[in-house]
Amino acid sequence: MKDIVDLRNFYGSLLGRLAERSIAMALASVWARLPNERLVGLGYALPWLDRFGADAERVFAFMPAAQGAVNWPPAGPSATALVFEEDLPLFDSSVDRVLLVHALEHAENPHETLKELWRVLAPGGRIVIVAPNRRGMWARFEHTPFGTGRPFSRGQLTELLRETNFTPSAWADALHFPPSRRRWVMRLHQWIERAGRRFWPIFSGVVIVEAQKRLYQGVPVTKRASRRVFVPVLAPQGAATATRDAPQYADSARTSASGT
Repeated sequence: MKDIVDLRNFYGSLLGRLAERSIAMALASVWARLPNERLVGLGYALPWLDRFGADAERVFAFMPAAQGAVNWPPAGPSATALVFEEDLPLFDSSVDRVLLVHALEHAENPHETLKELWRVLAPGGRIVIVAPNRRGMWARFEHTPFGTGRPFSRGQLTELLRETNFTPSAWADALHFPPSRRRWVMRLHQWIERAGRRFWPIFSGVVIVEAQKRLYQGVPVTKRASRRVFVPVLAPQGAATATRDAPQYADSARTSASGT
């Protein structure tokens, strides 16, 4: 598992900025707008929380203890918490959406992690998972964060979500260009990305899935002893109503890609 220093260094590099932009474009295609939502990023979701959390009432960045944490946002009160994925400091039904990036592939027990997310999500709540693709090149090279941990196929994610009472509702993919540091390859990344989406989507670097909390099937509840004592940061409420208007990410994505 890459630690927080490795992750920051990667996303500060040219290859990392291109990867961030590719994933943002794919996320926009599945991101249903939830006005005044309560949004949590789990793992290392910071590059996308700024873009997709603009309409949110509250946004929190939860980072696994094994990874480490950084202060976020840079200005204003910190919204960062160091957590255990199976024991989140939240009340039941207290958030509307969770974005997982560099999270599920490193979870000690993915089933327990998703069950915990089911607990904290409000009725109708959603999770959006960005996971390395088993068939993709990015999962085979360890110089990027997508080359560590457990990669998934669409079939494996579907089975995992259904077993934990989520219904997949939308799919996307990203990182069709190779994870090469060579300048000429990175200069061609937009052309390769467009070609990959059309001709070899099953070999994308990451698979992205949005899934909705399912309520009509009972969930066996096993009481776990908490490993930490947390003070909950959000109180339970009903889920917000979704609309399918994607956020205006493109301008900010171009700014991010050219600003460093």
